[in-house]
Parts: sequence; C-alpha cells; structure tokens
Amino acid sequence: MVKTGFKNILQILIILIFNNFLASLHAQNLAENKIVNDTISKSDTVVLKKEQLEAVVKTKAERIRNDIPKKMTYLNKNAQVKYQDLTIDADYISIDWDKSLLFARGELDSLGKITKPAVAIQGGKSYEYDEFTYNIKTRQAIAFNARTEESEGVIVAEKTKKYNDSVFFMKRGKYTTDEYFIKKKDTIADYYLLAPNIKLIKGKNKSQVITGPIQMYIEQVPTPLIMPFAILPFSDKRSAGILIPSFGEREDVGFFLNSLGYYQPIGEHFDLKILADIYTKGSWNIKPEVNYKKNYKYTGNFSADVGTTVRGIKGLDDYSKTGTYRIAWRHQQDSKANPFLNFSASVDVVSNKFYNNTVNNNYAFNQNNLNAQQNSTVSVVKRFLTLPITITGTSSYSQNFSTGLADLKLPVMNVAINQFYLFKPKTGIRQGLLENITVNTGLNLNNYVQTDEGELFTKAMWEKMQTGLKNNITLGTNTTIAKYFTFSVSANVDNALTTKTLTRNYNPITNKVEDILNNKIAGYSSFSTNTSLQTVLYGILNFKKNSSIQAIRHMMTPQIGFSYSPDFSAASFGYYKNYFNDRGEMTPYSIFDRGIIGTPNSGLVQALSFSINNNLEMKVKSKKDSTGTKKLKIFESLNFNTNYNFAAPKYKWSMFTFNGQTTLFEKLNLNTSLTLEPYQIIFAPGSDIGIRTENFGHFSVQGFNAQLSYPLSEAIFGEKEALSKKYKTKGEIRNEDYYFDDDNYSHFNQPWSLNINAQYGYTRSLTRFGNNVASLGLDGSLKLSPFWNITGNLYYDIVTKEIATTQLGFSRDQRSFTINFNWIPYGQYKVYDFFIGIKANILRDAVKYKDRSFTQPNAPF
Repeated sequence: MVKTGFKNILQILIILIFNNFLASLHAQNLAENKIVNDTISKSDTVVLKKEQLEAVVKTKAERIRNDIPKKMTYLNKNAQVKYQDLTIDADYISIDWDKSLLFARGELDSLGKITKPAVAIQGGKSYEYDEFTYNIKTRQAIAFNARTEESEGVIVAEKTKKYNDSVFFMKRGKYTTDEYFIKKKDTIADYYLLAPNIKLIKGKNKSQVITGPIQMYIEQVPTPLIMPFAILPFSDKRSAGILIPSFGEREDVGFFLNSLGYYQPIGEHFDLKILADIYTKGSWNIKPEVNYKKNYKYTGNFSADVGTTVRGIKGLDDYSKTGTYRIAWRHQQDSKANPFLNFSASVDVVSNKFYNNTVNNNYAFNQNNLNAQQNSTVSVVKRFLTLPITITGTSSYSQNFSTGLADLKLPVMNVAINQFYLFKPKTGIRQGLLENITVNTGLNLNNYVQTDEGELFTKAMWEKMQTGLKNNITLGTNTTIAKYFTFSVSANVDNALTTKTLTRNYNPITNKVEDILNNKIAGYSSFSTNTSLQTVLYGILNFKKNSSIQAIRHMMTPQIGFSYSPDFSAASFGYYKNYFNDRGEMTPYSIFDRGIIGTPNSGLVQALSFSINNNLEMKVKSKKDSTGTKKLKIFESLNFNTNYNFAAPKYKWSMFTFNGQTTLFEKLNLNTSLTLEPYQIIFAPGSDIGIRTENFGHFSVQGFNAQLSYPLSEAIFGEKEALSKKYKTKGEIRNEDYYFDDDNYSHFNQPWSLNINAQYGYTRSLTRFGNNVASLGLDGSLKLSPFWNITGNLYYDIVTKEIATTQLGFSRDQRSFTINFNWIPYGQYKVYDFFIGIKANILRDAVKYKDRSFTQPNAPF
C-alpha cells in the first residue's frame, strides 16, 4: 500500500515537472491568452534550437492547438505565421516541427472550394495560393493554383515549386496583363499566354520568366500565335527579344509574315533590330536597324531595306523578279546640347523601282509607294556668340523615279549676316526712310550635278559637277505718308560666279537643239529695285435693328508698285548669245542657262504692278451667342494681281490672277484660284497649239483650281449632349459611360467624323483643249461601340472614273490589348494585314510588330 502510494506520488511529480517545463517554454504566449465568447485567441512564439532554425517562428490565430506527442501545431481562423522575411496568412495552417514543414490552406466553402486564398508575403512581394507547403529549414515550397504578380502582369500556375528565394518552377502557367483580372474586377482574363512549363528567376533589380512552348489565348480561345519558347524580362532596362510578326495576304505576292525579327540592346546608348518579311510566292525582305540615343545630346538611327520581289509564276509571261534596296539615316541633335552648333541628317537612298516593287506593306498603308521623288539632306548650322553671322552647310541628294536622274548638291554653304539697320539712331526710335533702311546680305557657295545611279561618285559625275558662288545684297526701308499710306522701297544686287557656261546650237542632222557645258569661269552682276504704296480702306453697311443681318463690313487693301531692272541681254554685258533655230531665226539664250546661279534678267523692266486684297464679313443675330450677334466670314480673302511693263516691246500686260479663300456655314472651306489671259489666242486650222496675239481685251481662262473640304462629326448635331439628357440612369462598364433607358437597355456615345474633300483643276496654256483634273475624297472614323472603331478613306478620280485610293481599318479594344486589321481592297497593292498590340509596356512589342525605341524600354524576348 505504501509502495503504491509512493509510486503514484512519483508519477504526479514527474507530470508536474514536465508541465512546468512546457509552461516555461510557452510562458509569453500563455500570458497573452484571452477568452472571448468561449473562443480562445492565442499567440505562440516557439524558439527552437539554433542548430535547427535561424530565427524565431511566430504564430497567431483565433484557435491554436499543440499536439505534443506528434510535435504538431494547428492554427485555425485568421492564422498567421512569421519567419524571418516571410509572412503567411491563411484560414488554416499546420506546422510539423519534426519535419520543419508548414502547410497553409485558403478558406473553404460548404462544397470544399477555396473562396479566399492563402497569402504569402516575402521581400515585399505578395503570393496567393489555394494550398501551400513550405519547408522552414530549406525554404523550399510547393503551391497549388499560385497567383504571382510580376511587373505589370500576373502569373497563375496550377502547380508551383519554390526551389529557393530566387527560382520558381511552374506547371501550366498563365501570364496576363489584363488590369481587370489583376485588380480582381473580373475572374477571367481577356487574354493570357499559356505555357506548360515556366521558370521564374528573381533578382535584386531584374526578374525574368523563361518558358517552353507558349501560346496566346483570347477570351479562353486558343490562337495560332505560338512560340517555341519565350523570355519575359521584368525590368525597366531594355532586354533582347523576338519580335512577333503580323500576318495577312497581298494579291501580287501571296500570304506573308511581316516583320518577324529579333531585338538586341547594345550597351546603354545603342540597340539593334533585324526584321524579315516572308511571302509564299518567293518574295523576301530583310530590314536591319540600329537606333542610338544619348540624353540631352542626340538621337537617331541607321536602317536598311533589302529584298527581292517575285510576281507571277516562273516560266509564264507575267513572271518578274526585282531586287530593291533602301538605306536610311536619321540624326537629330538636342537643342540643349550646343546652341551654337547643330547637326542634323535625313538621308534616304533608294533604288528607282523600290516604292513600286517593295514587299514591305507599311509603304502601301502609309501611301509612300506613291512617292515620285526622294530627298535626302545633311546639314550643319554654326552660330556665334559675338558675331552676327550664321553659317549653314548642307549636302542634299534628290532622286526622281520617273526620269531616273538624281540631283546631288555636295556641299552647299551659306553665310548669312543678320539683318541690321544702316542708319540706326542712338535713341533706338527709328523715323523716316533713312533710319528704317535695313540691310540683308549673305554669301552662297553651291556645288551641283545632275546624274544617274550608275555615275554616282565616278569620274564622269565629277566632270559634270558645277560650282557656283553668289552674293546677294538687299536694302529696304518704309515709312508712313499722310498717316494712312505705307511707302516702301527696296533694292536688290546679285553678284555671281560659276565654273560652267553654256553653248547652244541647232543640229540640222538630228533636228535637235544641243547644249554643251563648257569648263569656263564666268560671272555676272544684276540689279533691280521696287517701290510700293499701300493703304487700308474700310466700308460698313448697317441694316435695320429688326433685320437678321445687322451689318456688312468690307476691308480692302489696295497696293500699287513699280519695279525697274536694266536689260542684261544687251551685247555689251556678254551674258546672252544667239543661235539659229530650225526655222533659221536668231534666238537669244543665256550662257548661264542650266546653271546653278540663275540668269540675269533679259529685257528692260519698267513695270507697274496692281494688287487688291479684300476681306468681307457679315454680322448677324444669334441667340446662342452671349452678345446676341456673331460674325460670319463671306470672304476671308479675295485677291487680284497683275502688272504692266512699259518697256516691253509687246505683251505689256501680264496674266490677271485671282485667288480667294472662305469658310461657308462655319465648316465648308473653299479655296479657289483663277488665271486669265488678257490677249487673244488664235488657232490655225487643224492645229491644237495656239498663237498669242497682241489683241488685248479678249480674256480666256488659262487656269482654274477649286478645293473644297467639309468636316462633319456627331458634335455638330449635338448627339453627345442629347444622349446624357435623354436618359437619366448612368452606369459604367469597363471605364466607359453608359446610359440606361426604362427597359434597362444600355446606350452609349458613338463619336464619328467624316471629312469630305473635292478638288477640280483646269489648265490650258495655249492649247485648244485644256486638261481637267477632278477628284472626290472621303475619310473618317466611326466608333461602333466603346471598343469597336472603324477608320477609312476613299478617293475617286472623276475624270478617269476610277477609284484612286481606298483603305479601311478596324480596331477592337480588349481592355489590355487591341486587335487591328488594315485592308486595301483596290489597286496594285491589294493587301490585308492583321496584328495584336498589347497595351502593357512589358509586352508592348512581344506580340506586335511595331518598332521598338528607347521610349519603350521593356523589350520581351
């Protein structure tokens, strides 16, 4: 009995000692225990041995249960575990202290589905999971239905394994940048990229995703946009990447992939892009491009476009194979870099058949394929802080595709002296003719040659090169006479030298006039002067107070002038010579014709000029205007010009020209011009070329042009304003305002614009029958819905009765990306082109063929 009692006491002491050990182990947590409504809220801190963990594991939950024999801790409801920089929040968490494993699960509904995910925060980054298993010692983890936000997007994977704090492996991962899905406004992303295997690598300043085969899904529907692999860099820095092409079909060259390529940044200031166009009928194109930029210094790029265009079927008559090339350089200096020295370049060197044969569809969509000429310029401008001089050096190259000839100026230097007053008063207040005399002068050096592609920079080209030096001095002054008249006087002096002179002869064998350029230095000096007198007259016609028209105002600006220039065709000057034409008539010509310094005036000029400028406005009553009236422009300008040369041996009157511009109905813009021949033109029987007589007063139309444009939009008819007034209930769907009627049907604004353009031109020029040009054009846009937009243009040639240009574009806004479709249904370049453009910067170029630039730093692979 004694033995039994002693044994029981010993057991009780052992239990008390063990419980005392547990109590001391959890003393701090037990002190914080609270009982609220029979629910125990506990907070435990478990300090393990140093050889096991490197820090304290802190736990918290509404209900905590410790299973000592199994070395387990269970946390329920608002459970939280903190270990080093890792914080886990979940509905349920269990900790296996023996295996150092932590399991977390989100909140379940009655059917066992996760309604609220578990959340882990590490290094300031948040991760969401349905279920999550984490090894506290190795810091490795496995998660199911993990959601990870990276840069502008989010990755959702069925299974994720965390290898360490920097490397994650995922199975069946979906990546999207849909902001509605990211902000959980929508449970389904409007698009995503799906990859069966994903590797996420995290760094201090850069993270990136590496995938196996990856495919785009739109509204959960798979698309043919598939890549064998992808690398998505989540960084503000530029990264290398594959550029996804657009695709479509062009009638003459077949189906295509357009602008498939690769992007590679080179250092801080350069990047390289190589694009390729591939067509099913054998055509191809390669487009390398190097961009460069240095902040506050300069920006520019070098690019090339080389390819072969194949049309038709080999062996048949319609087969053709044409090689094309284009080399371009753009450079722009920042104005802040050096205000006294500026360099810029815009260089385009292309083959003559480039624009008509290139398979690059961008030239068709922006209508560059209609170019008849290509110009290139390189310029340097030098200014001085203390000298009133500006020196400009340029080199230019101009190609004419119709003639195959090119004009090369290499180089041209212009020295301009800033305008100054010859007799500037000390007080700074200028009065009278003398004190208002201004002087403009400068020196121009020009080297010019016209050649073809085969002669460029050869000996033949240098032999044709002309060099010219020209100085111009212009004096001008003005003053006011009798308060209402402005009197102006100017004089112009030209001095010129050239290395080429012209000899012209008629060759009776070939029946042609032949020009021979001689290597001879020659020059000329010329002089001219002009005076003018101008005033402004106003006339106002007032109407009765009850009249809808209140007044009409007419402003007229008449001007009369006189110009004088000596006859430099006189033999004493030596500037002009004669040759006998095919009819044996002596015909004068200037030895400076076909030169680069111009020619001095031939014939004495003593001409009196007349011009009248008119402006006509009307003031009418208006209830919409706060003043009760508004102005309407009848004619913004209506001008007339002609002159009479007293010294001319015949045809003393010049052409009578009229031009006008007005805006009718506040929207209809009208520009017109008219040229009248004052002398009678007669035609010999059977001849279509007329002869100008000296019979004055028989006016005939030699030219007429009229351009009309009328812009229309929904704002003109007040549709936008009426919609908000018509429906009282307002809502918002995807950042767009809707208005709901009584039946809860939604209505939204449909902005649209339509520009109507019409042009008519007529030219005669001594011919019996003139030439007519007439066209009608339409261009506009229509927003069918808040997310559908249509743009297009149509130009119809009325004379030839053919459609000249037509282009249609469709775009669909899918929240995080846009779908664009461009189509040219008529003409030589019948083509359609389709591409997808992601709005997020991180994927802006990954699934769109648009150019990269330094302003778009995120360049996915």
